Amino acid sequence: MFEIIQTDNGSTARRGRLTTAHGEIETPAFMPVGTRATVRTMDAADLHQVGAQIILGNTYHLNLRPGMEIIRAAGGLHQFMGWEKPILTDSGGFQVFSLAKMAKIRDDGVAFQSHIDGTSLFLGPKEAMAIQRDLASDVAMVFDDCPPYTATYEQVEAAVNRTGRWAVECREQQRSDGQLVFGIVQGGCHQDLRERSAQEITALDFDGYAIGGLSVGEPEPEMFRIAGHTTPILPDSKPRYAMGLGTPAQMVELIACGVDLFDCVLPTRLARNGTAYTSGGAFGLKGGVYKDDFSPIEPSCDCYTCTHHTRAYVRHLLNVDEILGLRLLTIHNLRCYLRVMECVRKHLEEGTFGTFRDQFAAQYQPTSRVKAQRESAENEL
Repeated sequence: MFEIIQTDNGSTARRGRLTTAHGEIETPAFMPVGTRATVRTMDAADLHQVGAQIILGNTYHLNLRPGMEIIRAAGGLHQFMGWEKPILTDSGGFQVFSLAKMAKIRDDGVAFQSHIDGTSLFLGPKEAMAIQRDLASDVAMVFDDCPPYTATYEQVEAAVNRTGRWAVECREQQRSDGQLVFGIVQGGCHQDLRERSAQEITALDFDGYAIGGLSVGEPEPEMFRIAGHTTPILPDSKPRYAMGLGTPAQMVELIACGVDLFDCVLPTRLARNGTAYTSGGAFGLKGGVYKDDFSPIEPSCDCYTCTHHTRAYVRHLLNVDEILGLRLLTIHNLRCYLRVMECVRKHLEEGTFGTFRDQFAAQYQPTSRVKAQRESAENEL
């Protein structure tokens, strides 16, 4: 199911292969986010072209629309959306955080008010796993309680307790044929709670393990501290997944900690806001400085956008609200993320990951917000 092909001598990075019902995934790997049975503005041919091996869908949103009756009638999520490669589905646990104002947490699950029309919806371990069974995803996630960064120690501890109980229930539920199930470790930014959660979840012997509860408002140094503490206490023999992370530079550093899988909305969401990712950092493409810049978004990129169009053209499309602009920039951003993963895998195979890691960190320019967070953390030392 999961095979480690190569390990790095200078870190805990590893080159692996995850086998699923719909094919193999070469790791480390990035999963484009297709919340509602689509990666926004992209079709299956686009996803193949940028090199996507696996995409992510969402239990909460797909249960609301189009609903399980329609997806069952279609024969599952793969058939419904015309995607033949692997799919991982989030259980809806993240919506406990993202839709907190419309959710009431109970011991047996979460009572939501639909963000669409306000109707009631209940999700618990049994319901989340039943929906994912109908979706027939290759990897299903257990239902968890994801508290915000601002939660108190007592609130995070309660979330860890619920996550542990719910994981036991999820483990007992029926799966679709060949479906893998990953457990999720919570605990916020508290190392003792992370350790306890990891001990409880790994004792259930899931097919893989995720580090949840990051990318919920914490500064970057805190994210690295907790991810770096949690990853080594997860089993070496199972895939490790950092949920909701991160930028290209963050992913390279988390790979060095031993993380194998990532998903993040940044490359697609920020494309719709006019932000381009490159191996040297991100930049806004809507500015006037690019109005007559007839170079590719990134000269070294092999994506359709960079081999056919210029910064000036994509900028023009974005500024006149043409849908093609969103698609072209999404294609580029996803290809940027997936090229980073390809480079990492290559350097791990060749034993040069350490050199690549150093060079990548040196050339990647963080945002002003991240710079401020790093400076603040350094001043506290």
